Amino acid sequence: MSASPAAPGPLADLVVIEMGTLIAGPFCGQILGDFGAEVIKIEDPKTGDPMRQWGRSLPKGLSPWWPVIGRNKKSVGLDLRTPEGQALARELIRGADVVIENFRPGAMEKWGLSYESLAAENPKLVMARVSGFGQTGPYSQRAGYGLIGEAMGGLRYVTGEPDRPPARAGISIGDSLAAMHAVMGIMMALHHRERTGQGQVIDAALYESVLAVMENLVTEYDLTGYVRERSGSILPGIAPSNAYPCANGEMILIGGNGDNVYARLTEAMGRPELKTDPKFVDHASRGKNQAELDAIIAGWTSGWALSDLLKLLEEKGIPASRVFRAPDMLEDPQFAAREAIVETEHPVFGRIKMQNAFPKLSATPGRVRWPGPALGEHTEAVLRERAGCSDERLASLRAKGVI
Repeated sequence: MSASPAAPGPLADLVVIEMGTLIAGPFCGQILGDFGAEVIKIEDPKTGDPMRQWGRSLPKGLSPWWPVIGRNKKSVGLDLRTPEGQALARELIRGADVVIENFRPGAMEKWGLSYESLAAENPKLVMARVSGFGQTGPYSQRAGYGLIGEAMGGLRYVTGEPDRPPARAGISIGDSLAAMHAVMGIMMALHHRERTGQGQVIDAALYESVLAVMENLVTEYDLTGYVRERSGSILPGIAPSNAYPCANGEMILIGGNGDNVYARLTEAMGRPELKTDPKFVDHASRGKNQAELDAIIAGWTSGWALSDLLKLLEEKGIPASRVFRAPDMLEDPQFAAREAIVETEHPVFGRIKMQNAFPKLSATPGRVRWPGPALGEHTEAVLRERAGCSDERLASLRAKGVI
């Protein structure tokens, strides 16, 4: 199902200068661009964002990652290490609403682009600064990728099997969480600006963005001394809620830990006695006897084909799902009905599929307008429009390697 033209997004009046690389800063820009903001991405004119080369496979020599994280953006090649490049960046920022950067703290200041100097010319400017450890503190100058934020924020320690080293989620979740917190900060700062006319800085640290979603991990330790450990595919004390084997070698996820849902599950299993068994009669009892209950359920599910079992559990009102992979998503009617996956035209790949813009807004939804652009594709147009560059100046800048 293709993305179709729609009303301008809710952020269509915003101009955003994105100066980050890799995931945390660029994903922040992607979200804003998805909802209509004009996102002008400043990249090194020679190499561009490393995301242009990242990926397990490179079909036609191009990264399949870049069309997603670079979508809905304009690419401007600009060497920020040169005085002229810094001056042009300042020109662009003077007319912008938001700046996103995820360099190591101090880089913007080194280039003469501190928030204080930029805000002196544009007092309404909102700047989102995404970094590993934040702009202050004894760790602020350390290198900090997403995995470090995941480790320091507590996520890595509790992820994986208890008898193995900490595992990762399979995606760069720390970077993505930091990007989302930066977006939230930008929206809050823009709301404040609407009332006061004053811009401000959002300081989004990767480790704090991970820490924010760690539920009661710290509080539970503070009150009881309990350190949450790795528990594989379960949450200790929450049962039944696990992955169970099916007859055809596939797995099914079942969430039946609520009392009413558990009662329906025992009926579906043809084991109504499990509902009143003292070991499983309530939430606390099921948590204490979690392994035994999971073994009983696994013995039952292993006799079913996945599709048949999913149908039965749906009829009984029991939360269950296959473990989705990309092929499953492309074939699933729920994804299709809500246009969760859309197609867009790529100049090299042709029609390509990717996830849509989320969440859905009823009046001004986000959408994929175009995939990640070629390096420097919009340099001249943007510099003409927003920095007043003449053809002669552009030619001089090209000759010097600034653009």
